[in-house]
Amino acid sequence: MSKNKLRKFAEMALYENVLQADYSRLRESPFALKGRWREGYFHNSNPIVVELGCGKGEYTVGMARLDAQRNFIGIDIKGSRMYDGATAALREGLGNVAFVRSRIEFIEELFGAGEVDELWVTFPDPQMRKPRRRLVGTTMLLRYRNVLKAGGAVNLKTDSPYLACYTRLLLEANGITPEVDIDDVHALPVVDSPLSIQTYYESKWMAHGLSIKYIRFALPREKALVEPVADIGFDTYHSVGRGVKERHL
Repeated sequence: MSKNKLRKFAEMALYENVLQADYSRLRESPFALKGRWREGYFHNSNPIVVELGCGKGEYTVGMARLDAQRNFIGIDIKGSRMYDGATAALREGLGNVAFVRSRIEFIEELFGAGEVDELWVTFPDPQMRKPRRRLVGTTMLLRYRNVLKAGGAVNLKTDSPYLACYTRLLLEANGITPEVDIDDVHALPVVDSPLSIQTYYESKWMAHGLSIKYIRFALPREKALVEPVADIGFDTYHSVGRGVKERHL
């Protein structure tokens, strides 16, 4: 591990807004704040919004800046990534922000039934060959449903044509009508909204001509979810972080 990562981990160990959720222990017992995030951490009764795979925390912090009447929690397994967001939140005195280092598949051990008002999945790996690992696949959606309140929304923001197409087909296969479906977010005059927030990599993807798609939907209660049966063309580019090879139009 690099000295820079070690420094970040040492600093974050002292951050009051970063919590470690040891997933080996989560298999045996729930997280201490499960079911009591509002009173146990935020000390208010405001809605809870969770960002899954928050990376550097830019989106979590950006949403918290826009709405002081909601609580925001970013989750990622890469602790060194969330350093920037956690540091910014502390520096700006954002008391409505927390970060949890944990695996997303343990979300039911982190939150109680109906405790979460809204989920954001921002620019996840589309997992084109591994549907069970897809953050908006049926395996994960069933887990999300257990922690979301009735009618609570899942928000997907992605640059991937494959993932956007898959999500639309999944919703159709399950009789779910999306609340919002936008094929190019930044072609719209969106101001002072979570959709106006641009992460570092999002800006780079846009510079390479990749449109940003946004789909918002609620999950039906108690109903089994099925995977769509369709042959979806794979994306023909790699993320800008590894160099764009070909733009998918």
